[in-house]
Amino acid sequence: MKFETGMENLTAAPCDGDCDCSSDPGLLAEFKHAIHALGGKWKLEILFSLMNGTMRFGALRRSIAGITQHMLTTQLRELEQDGLVSRTAFAEKPLRVEYELTEAAYGLLPAFKELLSWSRVYGGARLAVLQATPEA
Repeated sequence: MKFETGMENLTAAPCDGDCDCSSDPGLLAEFKHAIHALGGKWKLEILFSLMNGTMRFGALRRSIAGITQHMLTTQLRELEQDGLVSRTAFAEKPLRVEYELTEAAYGLLPAFKELLSWSRVYGGARLAVLQATPEA
């Protein structure tokens, strides 16, 4: 029995020449750095939530279902270290802290749009497979 994966046509020419698909170790290191900056269970959701503008910690936490306070703090610190989120603390009682995207994070907007487009094309196939899988 032969299964078609949809990848059969991609085996002949993985690159049409428009991309830099070389096996350069430096290029791979840059790619790994980018993936690390965005990797993590919650980072993309945090960035997506902040696309609408500045948010206080509590509002950001409420906007992301299921995230704990500790995890949100950890992920925000990592995003701040990677230059994607800026944190502003106001000297008030109680302390008010706001988070917003940096210019570097807004630079990801075209990539986010492409991911959304990709998901619309291929995400449905994955959902159909998950729905067709019998529960164990």
